[in-house]
Amino acid sequence: MRLDTDFMRNDDSRQDRKSRCQWSASICSMNPLRSLIGFKLAPKNASSSEIPLTMYTCLLETPSIQVYQALRVGSGLSGKTDEAAARGLPNSLFAVQILHGAQPVGMGRVIGDGGCFFQVVDIAVLREHQGKGLGKRIMGEILRFIETQVPESGYVSLIADGPAQDLYAQFGFVHTAPRSVGMAYKRPRPADS
Repeated sequence: MRLDTDFMRNDDSRQDRKSRCQWSASICSMNPLRSLIGFKLAPKNASSSEIPLTMYTCLLETPSIQVYQALRVGSGLSGKTDEAAARGLPNSLFAVQILHGAQPVGMGRVIGDGGCFFQVVDIAVLREHQGKGLGKRIMGEILRFIETQVPESGYVSLIADGPAQDLYAQFGFVHTAPRSVGMAYKRPRPADS
């Protein structure tokens, strides 16, 4: 199988986007919050008339609580309560969603203090849409935000689960161990009564 991808965005230069995401780009006039991604999956020797076209759109907007929860669980990440999502989502510094038609199928966010510290979180693509380059598209949008909005001294980090570290490495993220390691607070469980 060969994967040919074209996506269009009205505010990106052809060479700049190609080098960031390793996808070919062309320019079209569209809503600046959306960009069109056309994915053509075809056998190596298929003619262009034989290639089905599935369209995805990229929306630079924080997902709703329900969409956020569904994308996390549907992609294999842990669930978050209504209360946690309601508190956390409005504090996103940047968010991107991938839509298939009108249906959200992927997302990613950047959180932090807006000056010194930034963390990439919630990189999620529904299982049935994985393997189509959507994670790269999400990370490409996040990298664009980092490169244009994060001060030079800002520290950008993420926690990589399993093989996702290979995706993040393509966007300039490196292991920090052994010099520093990620740690998480684990709440003590209440004693059984």
